Amino acid sequence: MSAFGEGAPCWADVSLPDLAAGRRFYGELFGWTFEDQGEQFGHYTLAKLDGKNAAALMGKMDESMPTAWGIHLATADAAKTAAKITEAGGHVVFGPDEIGDTGVLVGAVDPGGSFFGTFQLRGHPGFDVVNVPGAYCWTENHTRDAAAVDAFYETVFGYDGVQVGDGVHFDYKVWSRPGDPEGQLAGRMNSASGGGDEPPAFQVYFVVADCDAAADTVGRLGGRVVMGPEDSPFGRMAVVADDQGARFAIIDVTRRSGSIPGA
Repeated sequence: MSAFGEGAPCWADVSLPDLAAGRRFYGELFGWTFEDQGEQFGHYTLAKLDGKNAAALMGKMDESMPTAWGIHLATADAAKTAAKITEAGGHVVFGPDEIGDTGVLVGAVDPGGSFFGTFQLRGHPGFDVVNVPGAYCWTENHTRDAAAVDAFYETVFGYDGVQVGDGVHFDYKVWSRPGDPEGQLAGRMNSASGGGDEPPAFQVYFVVADCDAAADTVGRLGGRVVMGPEDSPFGRMAVVADDQGARFAIIDVTRRSGSIPGA
């Protein structure tokens, strides 16, 4: 049985046109080592932090696939969840697909246009390490259709949402397990509230020991800094893109300052 509750982020991977370049970039940035799963699985490559599963890299199967990080949400029954996704107004892109003995995958798009995966874990344990430098720590859904997206995830996964900010100038919700506001799982950012024009997507956060130094490393490795570094109540953070264009966020959670806009 999976250690992750229903709807909990349990895995993240990035789709890249050049796996070798991805290994070079993320290996230096996060200190990851890599384990190629072989030709049978399209050279899907596990990223290890101190020998523990931190994330994965995969080659793009065709040019139409985005170069992007993706998040997978745990489910106890991939087929039932796929049916819920459709009933709640989302779109199932692929699956449920049996992936060897690792589990069952579904790829879907929510009503706001953000892609996500659901993962019925079996042989694959999901994240072995989180919340330390080089590891995953958070994800948030950036959308311009907050009402539809909130209703969708409440229906499919039973999320409870707590409003952060004033809901106008800064519209953010923290999604948590049903009836457990301390069991925070992910966030939802209404990108329309900040006047942004970014495409809908889940943004994946990784912890770093020093955000400014990590942002400099991103640039040195051929990536770019999209936003920041800047202070926040949750840590000093930056949004960056790797040398192939995949966006993600980095955060030093030890440096917290400032207040939430509109709070």
